[in-house]
This record gives sequence, structure tokens and C-alpha cells, in this order.
Amino acid sequence: MDESVEVLCEKQGEAGLITLNRPKALNALTLTMIREMRRALDAWAQDPAVTRVVVQGAGEKAFCAGGDIRQLTEDLRAGRREEALAFWREEYQLNIRIKRYPKPYIALIDGIVMGGGVGVSLHGAYRVAGDRYLFAMPEVGIGFFPDVGATYALPRLPGQTGMYLALTGERVKRADAMMLGLATHAVASGNLAGLREALIAGDPVEVALSRVAIDPDPAPLEAERPTIDSCFSAGSVVEILTRLDQAAEKGSEFAARTVAGMRAKSPTSMALAFEQVRRGAAMDFEEAMRTEFRIVSRIGDGHDFYEGVRAVLIDKDNQPRWQPASLDQVDRAVIEHHFANLGDRDLEVA
Repeated sequence: MDESVEVLCEKQGEAGLITLNRPKALNALTLTMIREMRRALDAWAQDPAVTRVVVQGAGEKAFCAGGDIRQLTEDLRAGRREEALAFWREEYQLNIRIKRYPKPYIALIDGIVMGGGVGVSLHGAYRVAGDRYLFAMPEVGIGFFPDVGATYALPRLPGQTGMYLALTGERVKRADAMMLGLATHAVASGNLAGLREALIAGDPVEVALSRVAIDPDPAPLEAERPTIDSCFSAGSVVEILTRLDQAAEKGSEFAARTVAGMRAKSPTSMALAFEQVRRGAAMDFEEAMRTEFRIVSRIGDGHDFYEGVRAVLIDKDNQPRWQPASLDQVDRAVIEHHFANLGDRDLEVA
């Protein structure tokens, strides 16, 4: 496959087939890819010969590991703010298009699906998980926030699991993804090519899926649901940490591991993510996406996004120096400002 073409959008049989084609970059999204996907989806929505859309990632490691965050921070740091915001604006508009798509949208996910990859898969009707499926929204670890529709999706997961995923950035394998509803079908990796061909051939989507779907393994996270629900239902991030500490003192290794991980994350990012999930429960999808664009329009004004990307992606010392360094120093007014209306710069639902 020619890797000079970042995304392949082609009609095959009854399917519009999208292949994210940057395997060496774990199929991370670029603005070119977003625009090409949008162009294809708009065309296929009007094309009676296309009865479904199938999305896949090239290579064996990733469906899509997110957006090109390193490039975006470089743009912001260099004063190319509008270039960075163009990426997020059009990415979020693409997420809305997928959420409202009039034809079955099937993501074949076999490998890493994080950040922007979640945005181009989770909002479709079908999320098919192969053996290598690995989901995460790890943004609080790089001074960012869970975007691409997480404001809407995470509060709608069972119990407090959405708040847990937002504040920890924890990775989720297939069995847990099925339990949480992040994935709709489990399929052996070896059967995904056959499924794709059946979908291209025009087999009814539900029939094609039912032929190859398997029962997922037991979900390890299920045993921790009581701890998650009791701790992450607290009224602030500080109180969540307190409850986790208490659960750890009572012998919960899960709580001890979770609270230690959270204390390494950006306090500002956790405060933002907490507020997102809390508010997002009452939002429709478009309002959630407008909210995320308001946040991302201001994220470059702070310190932690640049510092997180430096520590995790550039220098890779994994020793970010967050400012402020603790939750009790996070200014409530700063968090509120991230959610404020942008006026005529608000996201257009296009």
C-alpha cells in the first residue's frame, strides 16, 4: 500500500472503504486525512450505490493512535494558532458527521485506538474489536483533555466508569471494552478480513457481524466496578483521590494503583476532565463538541500541554513539571474560562 497517500477512500462493492494509511505513525490523523474523510463521507451519503461505510487502519499495530499532537503543539508554540485550531475544528466537525451519519458506519479496530482514533470510530454504529484492541483516552497525562466527543460519550458509560477513564487515562482491552459498550462486537483478528469482504459484498451488516462475532472473555474491570462507582462519584477530583486513598488503606490494590497513577497526571487537566464529564451528561452531541472546541481554543494559553508533550513525546523523560503542581492550587476561574462561549468563533456545526 502506498504510504504517500495518508488515507485511502474508495468505493468497493456496496461499501465506502476508508483506510487510515500511516502505519509507521500508528495511523495518527492529519488535517489532510480529516478533510479527505469528510469529502468521502459527504459524497457517499448521497450515493445510493454505497450502503455502508467501513473504516480500518493499515498495519498491525494500530487502528489510529490519535492526532498529530506533537505538530499541533509546535504550531501553537510558533504562534500558528489558526493552523492548530483548523485541525481541531474540522476534526470535531468530522466527529459530528460520523455521529449523525445516515448509513451504517463500521469501524474495524484491531490494535491501538486512542484520542483522535476514538473520534473516528466510537461515534459510529458499529465498533468491531479484534484480538489486539486497545483503547485509551490518555490526555490528562500530557496536559490536554479527553476530546473528540468524550464529553458526550464518557458520561454515558456504565456507572462512573467514564469518569474513571477520563481522570486516569487507563488502557482498556477488548473484554472490558465490550462490558463498557466502547466496542459493540468482538471478532477474532483472523476473521476481520472476511468480515470486511462480506460487508463489501453487501451482506446485511447485522448478519455479517453475527456470523463472526464471538463471546468476549470475562471483563477484569467488572470486579472493580464497586470501587470505581463509590470513589469516582465524589464531587471533586480531590474527594475522588481521598476516597481512593481510603479504599487503598482497606486493602484495594486497584485503588492504590489508580490513585498513584492519577497523582502523576496534570492537575489542571484532571480538573478540566472532571468538569467535562460532569457537564457532558446533560449535553447533546453538538453541544459537547462546541464545548470541546471552547476548551481546545484555550488549552494553548496554559503551560501543561506544552510540558506534557515535552515530557512524554519529545524528551520522553516522563517527568512533567506541572503548573500548578497540585489540585488545590488549580484556579477555579481558569477552569470556568475554558468552558466560556467563544462568540462568533464558536464551533459551527457543519
